[in-house]
Amino acid sequence: MDRFGAKTVVVTGAGGGIGSAIAARFASEGADVIVCDKNADFAQATVDAIIGQGHHASAAIFDVSDPTQVIGFAQDVIAAHGRIDVLINNAGIMRRGPLLDLTDDEWHDTMRVNVDSMYYMCRAFLPHMVESGGGAIVNTGSQWGLSPAPGHIAYNVSKAAVIAFSQNLARDYAPMGVRVNVVCPGEILTPMVEKGLIQKGVDIAGLAAQVPFGRLGKPEEVAALAAFLASDEAAYMCGSVVEITGAQPVC
Repeated sequence: MDRFGAKTVVVTGAGGGIGSAIAARFASEGADVIVCDKNADFAQATVDAIIGQGHHASAAIFDVSDPTQVIGFAQDVIAAHGRIDVLINNAGIMRRGPLLDLTDDEWHDTMRVNVDSMYYMCRAFLPHMVESGGGAIVNTGSQWGLSPAPGHIAYNVSKAAVIAFSQNLARDYAPMGVRVNVVCPGEILTPMVEKGLIQKGVDIAGLAAQVPFGRLGKPEEVAALAAFLASDEAAYMCGSVVEITGAQPVC
């Protein structure tokens, strides 16, 4: 497929896990992908893998939760590419624990990375999408933003905010041709999830057995959904919140 030929796509948190898979998927469909991450080594690894497959990508190293850095990045993108067609806000962190176990820093860091960064990125790129007649934004939420799991209040609340923000943005900017949608993954086997499972002493095979589909999800499967939502095939999808969970309920 070549659904994104000659299009400029920005993916945050693209140094690994779901973000890396999303970047690779868009590049495989013809996009010029900008791989954003705070970690230069991780971002470059994603870029090298994409280029190794014969596709186009470049790395941008900055802190998405810093509004000044985001503004500078957006200016660089427009100067170099002249446009942005797709924005994928995927950067995120998880701080575990119920309210009384959280520190102030853990709460604020979660909101800063998971929510504020999305706000800054959308604010920086929306004017260019509106001016060019439209664009697509896909934000990474979570199943837990819809049905909170116990012991993850900061993460759950941040992902609920991602969903609410996205639906508001969709309603406000649909008349300008900007489509905003949310993907809400369940248990996807990413490095972040695997690290958390190990810390909690949870057996991955045991967790997979709890999923009605019989396994954990793959980052590539979330990437395929994000690409669909950003494509012209989903032209009437705006303000949609799409779960990808293997039918797993929140415990």
